[in-house]
Amino acid sequence: MTRQIGSSEKALSINLDPSIYGSFAEIGAGQEVSANFFAAGGASGTIALATSAYDMKISDSAYGASKKYVAEPRLLTMLDKEFSNLASKLEQRKHDTRFFSFANTVEILNYYKTNKGHGWVGLRFQLEPDSPPNECVFHVIMNDNDGLMQQKALGRLGVNLIYGVYHYKHDPEMLLNSLLDGVGQGRVEIDMFRLSGPDFDHVDNRILSLLLVKNGMTDAALFGPNGDVLQASQALYKKNILVLRGRFRPLTHVNLDMLKMGLKEFRKEEDVDVDRIQVLFELTLKDLSADGRIDEKDFLDRVDIIGSLGYTVLISNYQKYYTLVSYLSDSVRNRKVGVILGVDNLDLIFDDKYYDQLKGRLLESYGILFGRNVKLYVYPSLAKDGESLKTIENLHFGDKAIYHLIDYLRAKDKMENIRCSNKDILNIFSDHVVKKIKDCESGWEYMVPSIVANMIKEGNLFGWKPEMVEDKESA
Repeated sequence: MTRQIGSSEKALSINLDPSIYGSFAEIGAGQEVSANFFAAGGASGTIALATSAYDMKISDSAYGASKKYVAEPRLLTMLDKEFSNLASKLEQRKHDTRFFSFANTVEILNYYKTNKGHGWVGLRFQLEPDSPPNECVFHVIMNDNDGLMQQKALGRLGVNLIYGVYHYKHDPEMLLNSLLDGVGQGRVEIDMFRLSGPDFDHVDNRILSLLLVKNGMTDAALFGPNGDVLQASQALYKKNILVLRGRFRPLTHVNLDMLKMGLKEFRKEEDVDVDRIQVLFELTLKDLSADGRIDEKDFLDRVDIIGSLGYTVLISNYQKYYTLVSYLSDSVRNRKVGVILGVDNLDLIFDDKYYDQLKGRLLESYGILFGRNVKLYVYPSLAKDGESLKTIENLHFGDKAIYHLIDYLRAKDKMENIRCSNKDILNIFSDHVVKKIKDCESGWEYMVPSIVANMIKEGNLFGWKPEMVEDKESA
């Protein structure tokens, strides 16, 4: 078993490498990273310059005025200026030195503990002398209930980042996991991570986002239609969120109809700003797993299809609806959150057996789910007779008290039925579509939007094999 290298050893290793030389710029509470390199010994071999700024006026004089100091744009401004400054002043060393500029802008827990510690951390660095730089940026949430402990955790994160990009450059997953070396489980959360540059063109940051969730570094990760990774509280700030969760393997006419009819009703809500609606397609890890393993290509195929339609994707470890709603509500500052779900999924909300881990069981989950500005939009399914529709009105529960609870929620405008625009599509199930694709049966193309069908055929997705279709047609 390989021994984990401590922060002091990592810092000393960098200090003793004559080819690595750089600068540190730390704003706010993130003053511990450069301190680790100074304390390790031999820091003159690594640190060309260390800048520290607590006062906003001082920060503004260095990087310009800003509306938000603990934000990604501020971090990028710092990296731009510091790396450019370093490279221009040390021109004579560029042929034998790998330059880097580390920066962070951080808010830790205040004296009254009325805030949430978080910050942005970044590194611009060269892997070879006199080469274009790469960049690594991540957002960290600090959970320690003590400001000093948060500072120490941040110091280790920074050391791990600088050591990792030079020693784990060929293994991005190892680099990602190494960020928490010596920090401890649960002390910090990394909910956004981006690695880019000429040496990392092969890296898909959506896979790294998936690994953040899979490896327990965060419970949820977000990325946009073009594949850009996003930080949730920044991307969802003051938005009205409408979320549709599912497997989307593949995305069918039913999925889009659920969204269409749910969005139609969501836009009618008095407390919804129609110009600030953010639609999210949510995939849980459970829906991405088969036999406990995640097929990364299959994941990207689904995400590419959703992105091609212009939608943002959320991947999460929130199997229970109330945990998903709690996360989204915290991100949007009490703006309205709408959740679209099929009527058959109400069993996952109203069955007491799913809440063993809560002291208040079912009622406690309702307090979390419906105590916020949240509304459920329930989409119908076909009844067993294949003709009539199953809706909230004709659901059957073993516990009769559930009916009174549903009546209460509907009276309080926390839940409503949404219509299906075409009853014929309710016979479409994604598993049937995939089976038809794999078995080379015709007709599946009419079960999905045309753009989805084209992407499946062009990319040979979900088991599509054009040569098998040709053989079958010939036979």
